[in-house]
Amino acid sequence: MAQVSVVGPDGGESIQLGPTLMRILEDGSSTGHRLGVGEITLAPHTDGPPQHRHAQHDEGFYVVSGTARFTVGETVHDAPAGTLVMIAPGAPHTFATPTDGTTVILNTFTPDLYVRYFRDLRDLIAGGQPLTSEATIQAMSRYATEPATDFT
Repeated sequence: MAQVSVVGPDGGESIQLGPTLMRILEDGSSTGHRLGVGEITLAPHTDGPPQHRHAQHDEGFYVVSGTARFTVGETVHDAPAGTLVMIAPGAPHTFATPTDGTTVILNTFTPDLYVRYFRDLRDLIAGGQPLTSEATIQAMSRYATEPATDFT
């Protein structure tokens, strides 16, 4: 029998990463690991991770509220609520909140590989280590992701 997963507004797994909250809504356990889904809440004027490339998964971002700034290589896209951004494997990218308001983004991973990256960052912080660019890049490397050093 097929399973159904229902996650309410206060459900999921919350991971606080500095000024960013990642709420895992689907970790792949209900989708045969074909899809992972998270909700990212970015505080005002918050940068995301260093620009990077995924080798093994597509990543999608749907801006639910606020405005996100996506940098793809050297191109910058300001994305207001209602905007969908899809990142294919190999495309360099990062995101940020450029405004005085909070931004909420629905984030998808196909397959779900990258959900574990957020858990690794949580464990790093819980272990007393600072969330530096170097630590973030090291965690990314475990999930077929590398920094886009040609755009740093």
